Amino acid sequence: MSKSKKRYSLVLSLLMAFMFVLSACGGSKEASESAGTGNDTVQLIWYTIGTPQKDVDKVMEEVSKYTKEKINATVTMKMVDWGDYSQKMQVNVASGEPMDIIFTSAGGFDYVQNARKGAFLELDELLPQYGQDLIKTINPAFLSGSRVDGHNYGIPANKELPQQEVWRFNKTLLDKYKLDTSGVRTLDSLEPLLKTIKENEPSVTPFAMDKNYVPYVPYDYVIQNLPMAVKLDTTDFKIVNILETPEMKEALTTMNKYYKAGYISSEAATTGSTNDLTTSGNWFLDRAQTQPLADNQWSASYGYPVVSTPASDAIITNTSVQGSIMAISANSEYPEKAMEFLNLLNTDPVLRNMVDSGIEGTHYKKVNDTHMENLPESKNYDMPSYSLGNNMLLYLNSNDPDNKWEEFKKFNAEGVDSPILSFNFDASKVSAELTAVQNVKEQYWAALMTGTIDLATNLDQVIEKFNQAGLEKVMAEAQSQLDAWRAENK
Repeated sequence: MSKSKKRYSLVLSLLMAFMFVLSACGGSKEASESAGTGNDTVQLIWYTIGTPQKDVDKVMEEVSKYTKEKINATVTMKMVDWGDYSQKMQVNVASGEPMDIIFTSAGGFDYVQNARKGAFLELDELLPQYGQDLIKTINPAFLSGSRVDGHNYGIPANKELPQQEVWRFNKTLLDKYKLDTSGVRTLDSLEPLLKTIKENEPSVTPFAMDKNYVPYVPYDYVIQNLPMAVKLDTTDFKIVNILETPEMKEALTTMNKYYKAGYISSEAATTGSTNDLTTSGNWFLDRAQTQPLADNQWSASYGYPVVSTPASDAIITNTSVQGSIMAISANSEYPEKAMEFLNLLNTDPVLRNMVDSGIEGTHYKKVNDTHMENLPESKNYDMPSYSLGNNMLLYLNSNDPDNKWEEFKKFNAEGVDSPILSFNFDASKVSAELTAVQNVKEQYWAALMTGTIDLATNLDQVIEKFNQAGLEKVMAEAQSQLDAWRAENK
C-alpha cells in the first residue's frame, strides 16, 4: 500500500476512534467504522467469473441494502463468462477499468503471475486491520498457501483443500440405459457408456466440455494450462513438457478418437461454457472438481439428479489452494472498504448466502435453520459457489446431512500434498519467452486438448512451436528455481 494510503488509513482510523468516543453510544463495531465516519456511501465494483445471470443486478440491489447498513458500501457485480474471463480481465487491468474486487485463481486470470505484475494490492497491512474476523475463520492453509513471495494478495475461499477430479453423469440417462459406472476411472473406461448414448440419444452431447478442458494426467503443473509439469510421484523433481509424456500422449490419442466418433461437440475448442447443456439436461458426461457431497449440490443447482465417480486421487496443489481467490485491484479507489466487504462476506452467513443463492422467497426457501432448497426462479441466479467466498457459511441443500462441513474438514485433512506444493515460479527473467509461449498456447492448446485436431499430424508441430517460442528456456529457468526451492525447503 502506498505511503499516501497508509497516512489516509491512519487518519481515518484516528477519526473513527475519536468520533466513537464522542458518540458514547453502544453501537456495533461496523456502525462505528462506517456510518460514524460521515463519508458518502462507497460503491464497490466486483468482477467475478461465471455465466452472466439474469437476476444478478436484482440480487445485488438486496445485497447493497445489507452492506450499506453494515459497512456503508454498495456492490455492483460484473460477471464474465468462463472462457472469456482471463482475456477480459487482462484487458480491464491494462486499460485501467474501474475495479475494486477481482476473482482470480491458479487457472483463471492467473493469481501468482498477476500479483507479480502489480494487478493486485498487497494486503499485508489491510488484512490485519480490516480482516481480523476472516483471519480467524479461514483455514490457515489457504492464507499461507496463497502467499506470493511472502505476501498476501488475495482472500482465498474457505472450501475443499485438495483437488480431486470426478466424472459427472446425468443420472437420468444412466438410469434410462441401466449403465454401470462402478468400473469407470480412466479416460478409456468411458468409451462403452459414450457409445451407448451416441447411438441412442442424437440430441444429447455425450461428452460435454468447453475450451478450458484438459485431460487429467498425474502431474502437477508449474503454471496451470502451460505444458510444464512435475510428476506426482517424482523422485527427481524434473520439470517436463507435458506434451512429451506417455500419459498425455495416450490421453490426447483417446480424445481425438472420441472427437472423431462424435462423442465430443465439434465446437468444444471454441465454446466458452457448457451452461446451456447443464440447463437443458442435454448432456451425459463431463469432468469436474469435486468436494464432499458435491452430487447433492449439483443436483439441487440443475434441478435433476447428477452423480459422480472419481477420476483422480485427492491432491493438495497450488491450483487447489489458489483455486478461488478474491483480490483487491491495485487501482481500487476504496481498498479499505473493499477489505471490509471481504471480511463481511467471509464471516456473515446472511450476506454469504444472499450472494450465493439469491433472494429468500424468490430464488430459494429455507427448509429449517440450516437447510434450504431452490425455487424455480433459481434458474435466473445459478452461481458458482466456489468462487464467492467462505463456502462453510452456506445453507445446506435439503438432502445434505447435518455434518456436511465436518466432512469437508475430514476431506481436507486426508488430502495428499503435491511434491511442488507452495513452489511459485517467478517468470520475470523469461517474461518475453513466457508471453510467446502463452501465444502458442492460445493458438493450439484448446484444439489439442479437446481432441479437435489429429494427434499424429499435429502434436510434433505444436511441440516445435512451443520450443521455438522459448519453452525450453522457460523450463530451464523454472527448473533452476525449483532446485533452489528444494534446497531451501529440504
